[in-house]
Amino acid sequence: MMAINLGTRGVAEALELQEYANHPSGTTLSDQRIAHGDKTPFGINLWCLGNEMDGPWQTGHKTAEEYGRIAAETARAMRQIDAGVELVACGSSSQAMPTFAEWESTVLQETYDLVDYISLHAYYQPTDGDLDSFIASAVDMESFIENVVATADHVGARLKSKKKINLSFDEWNVWYTADWEEQTRNADPADWPEAPRLLEDNYSVMDAVVFGSLLIALLRHADRVTVACLAQLVNVIAPIMTEPGGPAWRQTTFFPFAQASRHGRGQVLDVRVDSPKHETKQYGEADLLHATAVRGEDGSVTVFAVNRSRTESLPLHVGLNGLDVTSVVEHSALADADPDARNTLADPARVAPHGVDGTALQDGTLTAVLEPLSWNMIRLA
Repeated sequence: MMAINLGTRGVAEALELQEYANHPSGTTLSDQRIAHGDKTPFGINLWCLGNEMDGPWQTGHKTAEEYGRIAAETARAMRQIDAGVELVACGSSSQAMPTFAEWESTVLQETYDLVDYISLHAYYQPTDGDLDSFIASAVDMESFIENVVATADHVGARLKSKKKINLSFDEWNVWYTADWEEQTRNADPADWPEAPRLLEDNYSVMDAVVFGSLLIALLRHADRVTVACLAQLVNVIAPIMTEPGGPAWRQTTFFPFAQASRHGRGQVLDVRVDSPKHETKQYGEADLLHATAVRGEDGSVTVFAVNRSRTESLPLHVGLNGLDVTSVVEHSALADADPDARNTLADPARVAPHGVDGTALQDGTLTAVLEPLSWNMIRLA
């Protein structure tokens, strides 16, 4: 995905970028790309029409009406050059934005027939020491997704369109923004360091469990969330950390991301959860169990499950009749007696998934025990 600047620039600059990136040769900008050392076009097919244009912090911030018009004009022009491009309209920067839903409705009213996706962004962190709400962050993510789907489908119905707009959740993560804001406040405006170290959050076991739950939320809505991008990948709020000229190591959040990337491929199953609940300050009653399952092309099934309880183990029973699985390949869990445990440069292997004994499959039912505050992957063949 490549983002186009629709804040301080517009249609002409978008077309210039498209020409530079994708035109084979023989034009000023495609020949410039070749002169820069890239003879083969980049072949970028997925384009985001701006970024967080609902945010007053953006240079060139626009109202929904202003953005909807320029996004529609840009989309129409880009499709005249390449009818096969896929385009993402900017949705809300979070569900908490005061313009949420009205923004999506107004933007899609202008762009519905011209774009393929509407974007969502969400970051989560504990607030005021409210850990139970933080652990249940995926409740908000699922609500966000479902509300955007409802809004998009309402616009489609209003326009009498049979087309469905999909969702691009192209920014999501656990992010301690309060730390970033403090760092920004204390920065010297006269200091312009080269490649400064910024946003290097060091993630705990608790963060990884929340992160895994966010992954489950995305998988549970894979029928409409067809693009999702973790922000970011290395050093900046990232699952992989590096030192200049030194080693790289895996943060706690690396493990759920790697496991879901490897084994969350195939057909997401419609999993219905019957779970004990607990009360959270921000989200009301939340299930202690958050889970989904994916069936691979070879018939294997992978269950991803989070136990949100900080103190109690959770028995798990999964009905698998009709899925033709006969054995448990592995049950791994990411959990620790210290929920604040982290991987660091000094101790890069402090936290890693471990095997869980006692998980069994009998007469079409999987039984297991999920440790307190844990991310779990159970693979069945």
